[in-house]
Amino acid sequence: MGENIFLMIAGLVIASAFWVVFSPNLIHSAVSLLFTLFGTAGLYVFLYADFIAATQVVIYVGGILVLIIFGVMLTNRIDTPSIAAGSANQFIGGIGAFAIFVMQIGVIFNTPWQIGNNQSRETTVDTIGKLLLNEYLLPFEIVSILLLAALMGAALLSRRN
Repeated sequence: MGENIFLMIAGLVIASAFWVVFSPNLIHSAVSLLFTLFGTAGLYVFLYADFIAATQVVIYVGGILVLIIFGVMLTNRIDTPSIAAGSANQFIGGIGAFAIFVMQIGVIFNTPWQIGNNQSRETTVDTIGKLLLNEYLLPFEIVSILLLAALMGAALLSRRN
């Protein structure tokens, strides 16, 4: 049962990712990206990475995808978008992408995957929370101050004179 659900989610991710790339309509690409990102979160759930799955949904689906859709819908030239661009480097890029694909296939088939139900009782959220509030408290606070400064700088730059 679990294998069938995994294969369905993996097929959804692959099919929607291809549709993101090859769709002639930008809105269809954005909706396909929604399915790709949700499917990726589903694959994280199968890896028992519940925190990363929730982060995937909140950040990518909830934030970035909505931003992309608003950007596409607020564009003035949405009727006839011309995104076709010829480049001499497409062939080299295709070879590079194929080489990375072959390396990924090699890693997949040469990795000794552990199969079984040896899941620990402690979830990833518990582990990350304990590490953030104990061992990495100072870097966590420094990053929060840095993000606050970036937010204040963005607000200052966006003000009109």
